[in-house]
Amino acid sequence: MLTTWVFTLLLVSSVLGADKDGALPWLTDAEAAKAFINSAEVVVIGFLEGEESRGYQELVAAAKRVDSIPVALCSAKEVWSEYSLSSDTIALFRKADQHQENLAVAKSKKLDADGIVNFITINEIRYMTEYNQVSAVGLFNSKVTAHLLLFANRGSKDYAELRERLSALAPEFTGKFLFVLIHGGLKSNLKSLNYFGLNSKDLPRVGIYDADSDMKWLLPKGEISTERVRDFCQSFLKGELEEAKQAEAQPKTEL
Repeated sequence: MLTTWVFTLLLVSSVLGADKDGALPWLTDAEAAKAFINSAEVVVIGFLEGEESRGYQELVAAAKRVDSIPVALCSAKEVWSEYSLSSDTIALFRKADQHQENLAVAKSKKLDADGIVNFITINEIRYMTEYNQVSAVGLFNSKVTAHLLLFANRGSKDYAELRERLSALAPEFTGKFLFVLIHGGLKSNLKSLNYFGLNSKDLPRVGIYDADSDMKWLLPKGEISTERVRDFCQSFLKGELEEAKQAEAQPKTEL
């Protein structure tokens, strides 16, 4: 990942040309745009005509506040057409569900840095996304409606290892599952745990929630290995879980 990103930065600076104030790189052809999009799990491109365009200064300011997400600019109309754009647009690209989310500049009555940061934060879905009130909006707006859930207590001895293990598995299910981390120690996540009939002392556990059918299942207790979770996901995709007993839970309010 780091190597790819370094390569992209070198490509941008040496071949494509950089923004004159050094704020954001400019992408001048389709190959550069594709390389940039592939450089990270989530990236943002401002498809703007130039530095005088509405939204340019606001995007530059927003990029400084979301510095974990690569941001670039593109004024080449032939590149715009590659992404079905015909007017100034701030677009977010994410690998987890192969989705492009567009913020049309002309249709935005109020366009400021706060609004762009909010747009990016809401739609920042990664291979492993931590569940909270903000990320929930993007998760449930995704066309991918099956969620693989890791319930774990942050700070527990296996927390980091499990997160890393399932993050590494997530790309195998791109476009089929969104992998979601739910921290069991947060009061705000109690509804999610209760919905699966769990409490923090039961963790770590893994579950699947299917928004289309509003059905849920828990991986049987035992080691949370890559192989068991992979088989669990594949069983769902094959329809083998539909007849299985659902996770016992309290009546649903919201996940």
